[in-house]
Amino acid sequence: MLGLAAALPRLVALLYERADILEAYTDKSDDFARTFLDSGTYGFIPGVPSAYTQPLYGFFLIPIYWIADRSWLSVGLAQIAAAIVTAWLVYAIGRRVSSQGVALLGALLATLHPYLVWHDIHLNREILDQVLAAAVVLLALIAAERERSLRWAAALGGTLGIAILGNARLILLPLVVGAWLLARKGWAHHGLAALLVVCAGTALVLAPWVVRNKVSVGCYAVTTDARALWKANNLNTYDVLARGGWIDDVPSIPGAPPSPQDAGAIYARTGRIVKVDECAQMRYYRERVLDFWREHPGEKLRLAGQAARLLWQPNVLETEGRPGAGTWQDTARSVVEPGFMIALYALAIVGLFVLPRGFVSLALLLLAYQTLVGMLFAGATRYRVPWDFLIAITAAAGIGAVAGWISRRRGYEAAGASAPR
Repeated sequence: MLGLAAALPRLVALLYERADILEAYTDKSDDFARTFLDSGTYGFIPGVPSAYTQPLYGFFLIPIYWIADRSWLSVGLAQIAAAIVTAWLVYAIGRRVSSQGVALLGALLATLHPYLVWHDIHLNREILDQVLAAAVVLLALIAAERERSLRWAAALGGTLGIAILGNARLILLPLVVGAWLLARKGWAHHGLAALLVVCAGTALVLAPWVVRNKVSVGCYAVTTDARALWKANNLNTYDVLARGGWIDDVPSIPGAPPSPQDAGAIYARTGRIVKVDECAQMRYYRERVLDFWREHPGEKLRLAGQAARLLWQPNVLETEGRPGAGTWQDTARSVVEPGFMIALYALAIVGLFVLPRGFVSLALLLLAYQTLVGMLFAGATRYRVPWDFLIAITAAAGIGAVAGWISRRRGYEAAGASAPR
């Protein structure tokens, strides 16, 4: 039942969107995957390795393209399968912290999220963020319950490492989850050992990719795309976002050299290879960001507030270049999605008071981390939704609590009406 609930609406969306799946708003990992299959090089240009994006989604696409070719059907079905796995993981989390009914309802709320039904079938890395986020939460809960076994902590650390390879924003999450484990288990029950094992497991998974980048690209990094961080942190960013643009619309620095992505576009158009030192660019843009934070703290504070609002607003962020502008999709973004999320937020507040404190503290900690990271970088609906399953589970518990209260109230009223007078 749960698998069908996840798959059927996405199949409908896939059939409707099939013409745009591979043509519009694709992730640059798609370019990396195609280059790798054509030349054996993981980058934009054959023979020129790159680290200009997180690698996980590209590695997810490579076997799909190799086995089933690059088609809207193969990509769509693979991503629908990932959405089904996410729904099952959310159900498993719900069963661990509440009843079977709450678990099923929470998983249904998470997988039938209107934005995700549309978003999951397109070429975007967040489909893997969702799977790994749910896996991290489930493993953290199991590791907290097992007092003496560190195997689950090692599995948690490895999963966090894979998650970071999909989303570099999570780079500090092992410390956060490890600290939660330490607080839950305590010093006397291997809490410190669990924290260290989590961090070690993460480092072990990240090491091959980071070393590859040092050898092939020239620097230790998960990704060299510091320009994206600069786009979200400069004096033009606030106004661009306020008028409906996105950080990609922020004006470039005059005289700045082409990025690896720009060089890839030049190669695709002309066949000419433009030499780019992406490690030097990474350091250059990182320094510009640090200068901005240091020299304009007030503007950064204003940007942080804007990012938090864009991250948590119930309606979908609508930019000037959004897909389906002026169509029914805008109605869904401004009416359907906010109606769903406002109800979810309200019910989740109730659920916070009925779920186990361990899960509630982990959920709030993870959502706080995502908020802080969004305030450092940029806020958007797509960055929040991989973790919305935490809100869905909590909302399901809230629905259960409200339904129980109504049932008891009716029972009292019925008993009072039937009592002799």
